Amino acid sequence: MELGLALPVAGPQTSPETIVKVAKEADRLGYSALWTFERLLRPLEKVVLWTGGEPDMVPEFYGSVYEPLETLSYIAAVTERIKLGTAILVAPLHVPVMLARRLATLDRFSGGRVIAGLGQGWEHNEFETANVSSSRKGARTEEFITAMRTAWGPDPVRHEGEFYRIAPSQVNPKPVQAHIPVLLAANSPAAIKRAGRIADGLIPITSSAQELRGVVSALHDAAREAGRDPGDLMVVNQAPWPTPVTREPIGEGRPFLGGSPQQIAEDLLAARETGATQVYLCAGQGLGLDVGLKAADVDEWLGLLGEVIEAARRLGALAP
Repeated sequence: MELGLALPVAGPQTSPETIVKVAKEADRLGYSALWTFERLLRPLEKVVLWTGGEPDMVPEFYGSVYEPLETLSYIAAVTERIKLGTAILVAPLHVPVMLARRLATLDRFSGGRVIAGLGQGWEHNEFETANVSSSRKGARTEEFITAMRTAWGPDPVRHEGEFYRIAPSQVNPKPVQAHIPVLLAANSPAAIKRAGRIADGLIPITSSAQELRGVVSALHDAAREAGRDPGDLMVVNQAPWPTPVTREPIGEGRPFLGGSPQQIAEDLLAARETGATQVYLCAGQGLGLDVGLKAADVDEWLGLLGEVIEAARRLGALAP
């Protein structure tokens, strides 16, 4: 199993300097991937959140989010080997050919380090702003992936579908990778089944190793049902946000993948035993929330991240 890290790309106190510093240190420490996410806007009204339930305000944290692909393009130039992932881009808000070209360009500049995490979206204001219908998001996202992969394939590229059309064309550049991994963000049974049928893997958010095991099992069942080899699929579990990394152990109520380096390492070992291929920590997003963020805060947090990966290696939670 691999260990990834969410870049601190959101919140009022983050900065390009902080993002670059975290990226360079994660690369040096041996983290496997850096992850960004997309937020078009933060509505100033109550909405039904991705977690469901009664309408509520979108957290203030999302009022400032650096664009993921522009951020990763810069990070590609200051890192050497770490993979560059999106978790997630909202597929229906994009045009398949345009996003295919942007991801292929990033793959070229990074030497083949891109992982494309996509989702179908949930916030109706974003769809209205993009002038895109929010109905049938699942079907639209599925065809989006087909069209995007077609654009990465040999010329002439062509696609005729319900939602998208690409006239016979040349679409370049092509990616360095023969196959950019396309992962779907999913937790619902229908979305997990779709991922097992068409995607290269899944990005779930789980709050326990038991829940993660169930997600992995459902994905593998869906893959087998579709005639695919489950062993070919990635499961990149996002730690629930916020997941604190602390100097001292956390007692009762400790969140999954949060706590002291040793506690997190033990959770990583449990995650590996579920069949997950990567876990990425989201504690760094909290850096953007700290009022009066200082360089010393970032340095202390990065030191803890080094202890996390060392503890995980000692336990055998990570691949050598």
